[in-house]
Amino acid sequence: MLVIDPEECIDCGVCVPECPADAIVPDTELEGDIRVFWEKINAEYAQKWPNITEVREEDVPKDAADWDGVENKFETHFSPNPGKGD
Repeated sequence: MLVIDPEECIDCGVCVPECPADAIVPDTELEGDIRVFWEKINAEYAQKWPNITEVREEDVPKDAADWDGVENKFETHFSPNPGKGD
């Protein structure tokens, strides 16, 4: 999982098509509690986790395709532990 710092995001939309799992959506497409929830998660973990600016083969999970589209991943598998940054 990656997060985007809402304080640094310039709403350019470049990240949306770059996400292989289509997990990134503009905040304008979210409403109410779900928007508040994801804004909070992104803001909190953008401050805690290291920056990632390039794709490294060793960082892509071998079973990534198996997890694409799985429901409730955040609720059942989220870890606050960071991965490697740059």
